[in-house]
Amino acid sequence: MATGLLDSAGPLLVWAIVLSFVFIECAFIVGLFLPGDSLLFAAGVVLAQGDHEHQAWWLSLVATGVAVVGNQVGYVIGHKAGHAIITRRGGKVMNEHNLQRAREFLDRRGFWAIVFARWIPWIRTLAPLIAGAAKMDPRRFALATTIGGIAWVPTLVLVGYYAAGLLDELPWLQTAALVGSVAFLVLGTAWGVWRYRQEMHKPIDTVSITE
Repeated sequence: MATGLLDSAGPLLVWAIVLSFVFIECAFIVGLFLPGDSLLFAAGVVLAQGDHEHQAWWLSLVATGVAVVGNQVGYVIGHKAGHAIITRRGGKVMNEHNLQRAREFLDRRGFWAIVFARWIPWIRTLAPLIAGAAKMDPRRFALATTIGGIAWVPTLVLVGYYAAGLLDELPWLQTAALVGSVAFLVLGTAWGVWRYRQEMHKPIDTVSITE
């Protein structure tokens, strides 16, 4: 899907699509529906078709910055309005009770949770909102989301670029890449859900959490 979207695009249009999609996915709840991983990989593949190696590297750098800024926007939204939205809706998943659990989880493992959230679809969109609503330390969040962005964006774009030649010459590798991507999506999502359920069943600590 993402490759088809970019196939007929020139380098400038590839930049516009990738940067806008990355920002929306990292900043706003509607980003849950955007194919971030496949889009970044596909951008590298499309740029390889025109032998735009320097553009692949520059796109990696700029898109990383956009991903970090997007997460910061998501954090601010969660910090300012997330708690009110959660309380108003009174949902079973993110309510006052579970928000306290999320705050405790982020206090214990929040740094690496935010770093690895970049690689889990859906979770990378929700993580900044939850971190903001749970009042995670803003400096820890900024550092974690920056490290995650540096590991996420350039890896996918540059792997897509340099793997493009192999994919053309070795059709079996295309199938392997597809199967690997689907497996990563399924296993990553399952791991995220399992970790969340584990945390939600732990008793709440009696020690107050500093905001």
